[in-house]
Amino acid sequence: MTHVVDEKHIYVAELDELAVSIGKKLVISGLEIALFKQENGEVLAVENRCPHKGGVLSDGIVSGEHVFCPMHDWKIDLRKGEAVAPDVGCVKTYGVTIKDRGVYILLD
Repeated sequence: MTHVVDEKHIYVAELDELAVSIGKKLVISGLEIALFKQENGEVLAVENRCPHKGGVLSDGIVSGEHVFCPMHDWKIDLRKGEAVAPDVGCVKTYGVTIKDRGVYILLD
């Protein structure tokens, strides 16, 4: 369930609903976003399509602050949105706020 908190912050989940290192796909206003909960409880959010061939990143394997695209194994930095060399390209990143165990996405 999603709902708008204000014009830019949207509630998307409870922190406890997210499994560590398992992607969660969201669709908000036509945008497909992948959420990834880290070991330390932080949540990172990126556009859910690999810059290479559009692989679904929420289905990828997570290693720390990186996700490996399930299509061609491109390694994407979840904090910066950049493909790790030698690959090139990037995905959009989204700010995430956690308040009272609620996870909120910041849309630009």
